Amino acid sequence: MELKKDNAQPKSKYEEVLSKYNLDIDDAFVAEEVKRIISEKVPENDTLDVKKFLMGSVELTSLSTTDSDQSIIAFTEKVNKFDDAYPQLPHVATICVYPCFAAAVSNTLDVDGVEIACVSGSFPSSQALIEVKVAETALAVKDGATEIDIVMPVGKFLCGDYEGVCDDISEMKNACGDKAMKVILETGCLKSARLIKIASILSMYSGADYIKTSTGKLSPAATPEAAYVMCQAIKEYYDETGIQIGFKPAGGLNTVTDALIYYTIVKEILGEKWLTNKWFRLGTSRLANMLLSEVTGEEVKFF
Repeated sequence: MELKKDNAQPKSKYEEVLSKYNLDIDDAFVAEEVKRIISEKVPENDTLDVKKFLMGSVELTSLSTTDSDQSIIAFTEKVNKFDDAYPQLPHVATICVYPCFAAAVSNTLDVDGVEIACVSGSFPSSQALIEVKVAETALAVKDGATEIDIVMPVGKFLCGDYEGVCDDISEMKNACGDKAMKVILETGCLKSARLIKIASILSMYSGADYIKTSTGKLSPAATPEAAYVMCQAIKEYYDETGIQIGFKPAGGLNTVTDALIYYTIVKEILGEKWLTNKWFRLGTSRLANMLLSEVTGEEVKFF
């Protein structure tokens, strides 16, 4: 008797990785859970201590076409002066700039514990030859960047080229050396909770030290729903591998309430272990003055 041939194709290593995680995610369920968290849990976190903590998680960011060495030096000096003006408050976690300004920040920054992050790898599109992206990343590190933010190649991802996505991220992680790398998913382009979950897992598998929602250059940027899915992915990845991955919402953080919502999502899904300014960051500049005003009880425009 002739045996039937099994025509099933073997799973790729990426499919094998993804098979370990729950990808059966309903967008309506995510929306309801986020609504519940916001209504039931955010009010209890609306405290002075939480707002002080959030100030210390801010990544003060300048990613403007008009940036110059002079403007970035002045931007960095504000961080130096803040440490003197408000010694009782936490300084910002990070200064985030384009790679060409890494040296300017590195040579100006006097405050210990503030990281120097550079967006790299042909930010914000990630549309460049990998050799160019790797070179830009390596040069940013050479000039003083202590963290690198890259954009996942979204076009490759949406075409299902998971090998190309993971190879890109891995090569740029190699260029970072021992410096932390954040992978921006540009969640507004992904359109579904399932795709956000897949992108999160593949990014972590390929070497991300943090996953980040958005570049802030496209709309929609960060959303609580995307944050919920990303934090679930981080939790499952930690449970599976024991590796802790950081989380950074960025883009569209316009109010103190926005910051409190992301804090609460992290607290509810990931827990206290993630509530440090190493593992939880806020990509924003406008929020720094808002948080400072609420903490001091008067309107302040320091940054």
